[in-house]
Amino acid sequence: MKNIIWFAIVVLTLSSCKKWLDVKPVSQVPESDLFNTAEGFEESLNGVYSRCARRDLYGFELTCGFPEVLAQNYSFPGADDFRGYVQTSKYNYKERNFIVRKDTAWIGLYHAIVNCNLLLRNLETRKEVLSPDRWALIKAEALALRAFLHFDVLRLFAPSFKSKPTAKAIPYVADFSNQVTPASTVTEVLTKIADDLSQAKELIRPVDPILTAAYKPSYPTDTVRTEELANTLFMQNRRHRMNYYAICAELARVNLYMEKTTEALNNALEVINSNKFPFTRVDDFTDPEVKRKDRIMYKELVFAWYIPQMADTMKNHFNTGLRSLFIEQNAGNVLYEATGAGGEDRRFKEWFKPVSGAAPYDWFELQKYLRDIEANRHYLMAPAIRLSEMYYIASECLYDSDPARAVALLKTVRFNRGITRDFAVNSKEDLLKELIKEARKEFFAEGQILYMYKRLNRAIDVPLRGSIPASDNVFVLPLPDNEIEFGNR
Repeated sequence: MKNIIWFAIVVLTLSSCKKWLDVKPVSQVPESDLFNTAEGFEESLNGVYSRCARRDLYGFELTCGFPEVLAQNYSFPGADDFRGYVQTSKYNYKERNFIVRKDTAWIGLYHAIVNCNLLLRNLETRKEVLSPDRWALIKAEALALRAFLHFDVLRLFAPSFKSKPTAKAIPYVADFSNQVTPASTVTEVLTKIADDLSQAKELIRPVDPILTAAYKPSYPTDTVRTEELANTLFMQNRRHRMNYYAICAELARVNLYMEKTTEALNNALEVINSNKFPFTRVDDFTDPEVKRKDRIMYKELVFAWYIPQMADTMKNHFNTGLRSLFIEQNAGNVLYEATGAGGEDRRFKEWFKPVSGAAPYDWFELQKYLRDIEANRHYLMAPAIRLSEMYYIASECLYDSDPARAVALLKTVRFNRGITRDFAVNSKEDLLKELIKEARKEFFAEGQILYMYKRLNRAIDVPLRGSIPASDNVFVLPLPDNEIEFGNR
């Protein structure tokens, strides 16, 4: 690809309530100045997270935007092309709004990747600036972020491993350079992703505070904030970064995508068996008082993006009546099986607000991200990897050898969401159908379910309207024009 050379120094706002999470682009600075100090290395890493949290990437678009539209999670009953998403829901990949969104995501993801590479280069040439432990932790996070970002580029813009493992895919950019990086095949990219993650896992294992017994997920409103006990801000709130367990979880995702079920299972179980991420207490999830309510099940998040602009962005997109991204009530009732097991589902009750208006239909407004910036039980976060996903991965991987345990893992998640009704699983196909239904409920407006349909090469279910057949014409987004000019596909 054409490497995009971009780097913005960021400074830490050391306010007691927001801590290192508030990072603001200030100015471009010479590379030689930035990496003269340990703080410069920390600032450059924080800058990558800050870039990823912008609205064009995980701050909205890749979390709640066009991947969710493509997965048919929103309703567009009117004739108007609301926010430019109606044509996207029809897989019109030549429509102007869609082209802008997907090309902007491509550019943004590679911006962040390039900055990971700049950081990694300086970690090798200026190793003496950092203590060995800090060097290992920063390098591990940079490698893991590079892998995480490439994986999402791959999942959006290339055929799946199941579909075409040897097809030309995307560039895996591993150097900070202005040289063109040619595209690798799907398998080659996945192998490089797994290699980066494996190296990161070994580097970070001895130095990540999240592995200590004292480190337990906590709310910032707790009397004892166990995630903020580290002496430096940089080492606090490890679940807001690519921590050790986040790396294990991403390895589980990547290995499952490559159909390496043993490796995927081992990494998923490492997260589950750590007992580091407790299922959310019912009282926390359903508390009627907004200051005590945990709508996103915060303690279960293995990794999440801090989104400082989340309150306004999400309100503007989800809680503005018919000018919102919403789901029709009939479609929502079908998706969550409201007349059956879903009638007990706390996610359905807490995340969706029924609304009746002048229009000839009723709808649900999403409440998952509804927040008051002055009344937060937890930080303004967008889920990136959930504990529940590790249960789904382990369940899928275990079925062939231990079907009873596989079903039990899925039941554990359902039970913790309020669903106690049993379900019949007599084959691997039955299990996959239940996993897809369950994951779609769990990951609503989180940008993940499209990738599950794609990985399994499954038709996308459209509540009340049939399904969209699995096809690379649906699952593989067109590359930006300039990438095609450079010979990538």
